[in-house]
Amino acid sequence: MARKSSVRLAAATAVTRVISGESLSQVLPDLQETLPKKDQALLAELCYGTLRYYFRLSAWLNKLVDKPLKKKEQVVHSLILVGLYQLFYTRIPAHAAIGETVQVTRSMGKAWARGLVNGVLRNAQRNSDELNDLDDQDSDHFDEICATAHPAWLIGKLKKGWPEHWQGILKANNSQPPMTLRVNEKHLSRDRYLKKLLDHCIQASPSTIAPQAITLAKPVPVDELPGFAEGWVSVQDESAQLAGVLIDTKSGEKVLDACCAPGGKTCHLLELNEGIKLDALDVDDKRLARVQQNLDRIGLSARLMHGDGTQPEQWWDNQLYDHILLDAPCSATGVIRRHPDIKLLRQPEDIDALARLQQRIFNTMWTLLKPGGTLLYATCSVMPAENSKQVEAFLSSHPDACLQTIEGNWGYDTGFGRQIFPGSGDGFFYSLIKKQA
Repeated sequence: MARKSSVRLAAATAVTRVISGESLSQVLPDLQETLPKKDQALLAELCYGTLRYYFRLSAWLNKLVDKPLKKKEQVVHSLILVGLYQLFYTRIPAHAAIGETVQVTRSMGKAWARGLVNGVLRNAQRNSDELNDLDDQDSDHFDEICATAHPAWLIGKLKKGWPEHWQGILKANNSQPPMTLRVNEKHLSRDRYLKKLLDHCIQASPSTIAPQAITLAKPVPVDELPGFAEGWVSVQDESAQLAGVLIDTKSGEKVLDACCAPGGKTCHLLELNEGIKLDALDVDDKRLARVQQNLDRIGLSARLMHGDGTQPEQWWDNQLYDHILLDAPCSATGVIRRHPDIKLLRQPEDIDALARLQQRIFNTMWTLLKPGGTLLYATCSVMPAENSKQVEAFLSSHPDACLQTIEGNWGYDTGFGRQIFPGSGDGFFYSLIKKQA
């Protein structure tokens, strides 16, 4: 029992740290190391699930208590949310979900909270129909937050930016993302790899939009994927894989992958384009180490550069590039289903601040591009301010920039690039621009 309780204690700790401003990707690995391996998957599920439905679970909690918990008791608040998630969204038996969660109060040194946690969870179990009814109402703002499990500011921006699509975006954000692979066709074709997966009893299907992409019916550990260690295949969402196929290069050309970490697009470009000279730039040297690890596994090489995209004097060799992939820093509102902590970490003022940073990098990258060269602007955002509006403003201020039409059976044509909404793939935006001679 103590071991199971430690999973819930770790989950409550993780949720509390995310609420305090840390990302789940930073917090979770360290906490998983404190647990037996067999408990690590449960910890991940409790963390991701609780954060995915945080705004709904918090709304329920407010209905179940007479007065909100004090801010200094945030970890108790988080623990109750973890308990509610277990009751309503997992197959854990109710008696175990309640009993094990209540036991955590002792491990936390907060014995006073035992009765509170027990009472709230049992009350939720008794009134499950009433709580679920809150999700179906749209009579006021509160109920909309509860029903969609999103913060009010994000709902508002999506309504304004995508009046015909916002509900679908919110629904997709709360779904479980698929595990998608990118086949390295230097080793074998996608069809051959599909057969190898079938030989290993792994069900999968080919993507209809990305030519090297395969989506698994169920996620599996990467060490169970045939040829993973040898670089035959990598994990990458199908929307992200489009970057590699949208840049048309020739052998010997010089290419810059700006803001490259963790390196999925870097590796894909090298897999598809033999003979190119690829520079991979990122401002975070720790994340650059991950790029090198990915390159090493696949057996490819690029020149990795640590530097700021707005300050090329730190890293640029004064040789213009034939092509630039600008995977711009963004709000990541297109990948919320993979990173539900974004709902808590991102704030409305971040969108404008990120748009200003994107503009600075965009303008700088343009000066490094050869006349006749192309720049692919990409984000994993669904915010027009970071995407179509950004490109529209860029084109209006750069008379030598010519928007290229992107043909495809995917995404929505905004007039300044194609926007993909989260669904079969993640939410992404792509705009291809040519520099006139």
